[in-house]
Amino acid sequence: MHVRKLLTLACTAAFAAFAGGAHAQISGDTVKVGVLTDMSGTYSDLAGAGAVLATQMAIDDFVAAEKPDFKVELVSADHQNKADIASNKAREWFEREGVDTVTELVSTTTALAVMKVAKEMNRITLMSGPGSTPITNEQCTDLNVHYTYDTYALANGTAKAVTQQGGDSWFFLTADYAFGQALEKDSSSVVTATGGKVLGSVRHPFPASDFSSFLLQAQASGAKIIGLANAGADTTNAIKQAAEFGITPKQQLAGLLMFISDVHSLGLKNTQGMYLTTGFYWDLNEDTRAWSQRYFEKQKRMPTMVQAGQYSSVMHYLKAVKAAGTDEAGKVMAQMKSTPINDFFATNGRIRDDGRMVHDMYLAQVKSPAESKGPWDYYHIRQTIPADEAFQPLSESRCPLVKK
Repeated sequence: MHVRKLLTLACTAAFAAFAGGAHAQISGDTVKVGVLTDMSGTYSDLAGAGAVLATQMAIDDFVAAEKPDFKVELVSADHQNKADIASNKAREWFEREGVDTVTELVSTTTALAVMKVAKEMNRITLMSGPGSTPITNEQCTDLNVHYTYDTYALANGTAKAVTQQGGDSWFFLTADYAFGQALEKDSSSVVTATGGKVLGSVRHPFPASDFSSFLLQAQASGAKIIGLANAGADTTNAIKQAAEFGITPKQQLAGLLMFISDVHSLGLKNTQGMYLTTGFYWDLNEDTRAWSQRYFEKQKRMPTMVQAGQYSSVMHYLKAVKAAGTDEAGKVMAQMKSTPINDFFATNGRIRDDGRMVHDMYLAQVKSPAESKGPWDYYHIRQTIPADEAFQPLSESRCPLVKK
């Protein structure tokens, strides 16, 4: 072969590499987002299909607005709230399907299992549904973002407010797994720090349907407040059965993690006056109403904070991929951490070194039927809890990534 021809081929190859440089940084010219959530169980209402829809909305909006030179694809699966199913599916996605990030996850056990696989495979996890503080403490990784809420923020809102208003003796009804245990621990600390007393606790299986024996123990304690350290169907079943057994209104219930889907399911008559802490409410302002109305048109339900946080986290991730010009996990995470989050979900949100996304939280009180002006008009927002007060300060962090 002539030297001139060799030079021509070399120049052509170099030009092609230069021209396709942007594409070459995105593996397969495609960013794949995996939604691993509870599609059929205890948490399916607050996450589930609604979280998948929120993800698709984020992808569609990103493509329409940003016009990226790469494709974005969505895959989803039901982890059934089982750690082994979640970790096996995540590994399969990473190894065989080229998934770049696994998102949502909803339960702490599945979240912790998938975090380990993702770290091993150098992939990012985005968590909207899980709540336990170990996710950003002892179990933290540099490739995880804990986005929407956690048990520290929930306790700092609901437990503090209820105790300050005279609910100064507590008994906890706790889901017996990592999330429930963390929520009880964080809430107990707030109750005692605010001047209240914890008279005891009982742990129930996860998930559970019959709460009779557990509620009777709570009743026998004489506590003013029965703290529900659980979520989803466990919370709604406990509230229904407490009313059936005549425990309420003699003793008050504090739903330490309640969602608008729970209030909708139970009705205002059964939930009026209850306090809860949330990271999102559809009727906060014009931006939350506009996005939620779009969501409602597709899902026929208003979004929970998990579903709204899911959209925001995926959008933030995709923008970071485009800005970094790569889907390599370390570079994308660096971009995410250096970029403030300003959208309908969070104003001046930011991702800290421990992976915690900090943003304002809200103390809400459920309206009475007479106060509600229409469907889904369920909350009075009683207090905005600033980001730096809502979440555990870095000075208290147990995450090895945090330098003190």
